[in-house]
Amino acid sequence: MMRLNYIFGIIVFLFISCKKETKKETVPNETSTMQDIDGNVYKTVKIGDQWWMAENLKVHKYSDGTAINEISISGNDSIWENTQVGSFCSADARFGLLYNWFSVNNSKKIAPQGWHIPSDEEWKTLEKSLGTKQEEADGLAWRGSNTGLMLMKTSIEWVNPIEIYSSTVGFDAIPSGCRVFNGSLNNQTNTAFFWTSTEHNNQAWYRYLDSQQKGVYRQFTYKNYGFSIRCVKD
Repeated sequence: MMRLNYIFGIIVFLFISCKKETKKETVPNETSTMQDIDGNVYKTVKIGDQWWMAENLKVHKYSDGTAINEISISGNDSIWENTQVGSFCSADARFGLLYNWFSVNNSKKIAPQGWHIPSDEEWKTLEKSLGTKQEEADGLAWRGSNTGLMLMKTSIEWVNPIEIYSSTVGFDAIPSGCRVFNGSLNNQTNTAFFWTSTEHNNQAWYRYLDSQQKGVYRQFTYKNYGFSIRCVKD
């Protein structure tokens, strides 16, 4: 009898242990699509209470139909460095376009109708919905333990990522790199930079993701950098 009780106890223990290890099925975030004035269709995703584009902006015109100034990536870098009008360049067609901040701040509006460029506070809201604490969100440099990993697309585009995180939320950031203030192109294998609409003195806030970091980098920089743009719904 004691042996039977012992065997029964082991079975119950194994049953409970297996039950504890069973992971809950993750319910995917709600998704949809939207379209810009050029006819480009983008995936969108709801994260927390916000709707975000799940792809980088690649529009060539402002919402009133006016063409955005294009500066070739193969041209003279000083042209990009010295321009103070809204401009973009195309470095890799897979990753959307890189825009300077003058295009972000243009009264003709670069965001598709019903959408806008997220402010620094709206980026904080996104990060907090993924677990970043308020005091962290308000800080500079790298913040949020796994927030950056959750925003990255799980794909081969990221070169040697520090970790593949299973709890991605559909934002699907890709390594689009940037065009730095002097016009040269920066790393398009393991970095992604995004503008916010918020100024800081004569500069502007941005976010930065890196395949070798788990968090999200917050800082401000010169407006003639070329960064990617993700829009958020009005």
